[in-house]
Amino acid sequence: MMLTSWIRCPVAGQNLPSDSTSAPHAPRILQGQRKSIIVHGERRSANRTKWATTEPPATRGPVVNEPLEKLSITEQIWGCAQDLSPVFAKIDWLVAANVRKVQKAFRDHRIGPHHFQGSTGYGHGDLGREALDSVMAQVMGAEAALMRVQFVSGTHAIASALYAVLRPGDEMLAIAGHPYDTMEEVIGTRGTPGHGSLMEWGVTYRELALTGEGHIDWDALKTAIVPGKTRVAHIQRSCGYALRPTLSIDDIGRAVEIIKAQDPNVVVTVDNCYGEFTDTREPCVVGADLVMGSLIKNPGGTIAPGGGYVAGRADLIGRVAARLYAPGIGIDAGGVPGSTLRIFFQGLFLAPQTTGEALKGGRLVAELLHREGFTVIPAPGVPDVWSMITAVELRSRERMMSFCRGIQRTCPIGSYISPEPGVTAGYGDEVIFADGTFIDGSTAELSADGPIREPYVVYCQGGTHWTHWALALEGAVTSLREAVARDN
Repeated sequence: MMLTSWIRCPVAGQNLPSDSTSAPHAPRILQGQRKSIIVHGERRSANRTKWATTEPPATRGPVVNEPLEKLSITEQIWGCAQDLSPVFAKIDWLVAANVRKVQKAFRDHRIGPHHFQGSTGYGHGDLGREALDSVMAQVMGAEAALMRVQFVSGTHAIASALYAVLRPGDEMLAIAGHPYDTMEEVIGTRGTPGHGSLMEWGVTYRELALTGEGHIDWDALKTAIVPGKTRVAHIQRSCGYALRPTLSIDDIGRAVEIIKAQDPNVVVTVDNCYGEFTDTREPCVVGADLVMGSLIKNPGGTIAPGGGYVAGRADLIGRVAARLYAPGIGIDAGGVPGSTLRIFFQGLFLAPQTTGEALKGGRLVAELLHREGFTVIPAPGVPDVWSMITAVELRSRERMMSFCRGIQRTCPIGSYISPEPGVTAGYGDEVIFADGTFIDGSTAELSADGPIREPYVVYCQGGTHWTHWALALEGAVTSLREAVARDN
């Protein structure tokens, strides 16, 4: 019988068994027991599909008492959470404001059970799909929207919007530095020749570098537009895989004013991935023409099985639909099962809450890792701009791997997997992912990932509840400390 020691939770004041947050111990291997053969290996590369066989992990017998280090990291994490109570209260206010906004959209469009019927085939006359588009448009502050399961990712939604607007001879200008890695092949700065990148279709591309502090270069932007040539000014709201702050809605609004003053015909597109519901406003409210995102991130509420959205000007949404489907089909097509429609509606309603939990988890990550001596962006406390993504500069490949493996061990799906850096579609560098999620690739659930390149930054995002991060950080920080000790 295993004896259980008890610790005092510094927040709730309740007695918890010291092994309540640790993984179950593996059974002791009996003498003479055959070495097991793993058919589906326990080490996984970053492409989420490549599996390799390996020896089973080392096993050990029951432990009478948890080590002192385990208790201290638990106390440290919950101490951070207690210190963050005022920050969490501010996030709760943001959640309430966005829930009110979504609830109003549902009420205004009289959403009822009849909107969950779904459709097959062409999907003509699907009242639920049409109502979902209308609700999403109102939530985004846009004239129209496409919220469709046919988008396979955020990159697909962004690409559909860009191809819908740009034509040979046009110029695309990225005004917030280098876009997210997966956009490189869409634009044509990297990728397979002949696959039809924008540059292969005769679109030219420029980008404005950020300032040394990671902000938009406002002086350069004032003369960056070439009237009659620059067709799209593209803005990435989140940091992506860059060490820079998330852009505020006020920043986006200011950029729109500067761009339109030079040429009002320029279409301003915003990659809104990880930005939804981190503010009470969305980019269309301050003048963006098109915003795009993924439903397995913020707006899907961690339950959407896939899909993406584009919202903005009604005339441009028609063009995006023609790109997604085909010219002539329009927005009144696209079959979707009723069960999926219901999940989309429900996920959108839950999205402000799940985004709030992710923001809390990110603040906990920042507070704890800052105390461990690492650079974090945004810095601990109440940030100037709420960010779904918390970047932690770990400064070595080994530390990234140790941290991500510690996170993976507390994921509900694939906790036995050991993440490995590997080649992933759309990325130029090896990438490591810790994301044991119910929806494949749903970084909104809880994930830590990053490209294996200097300065070796891991990007933490998601979390259906911030306490999952509290548990995940126990193993992740313990593994990280061990990696740091080996460096020294």
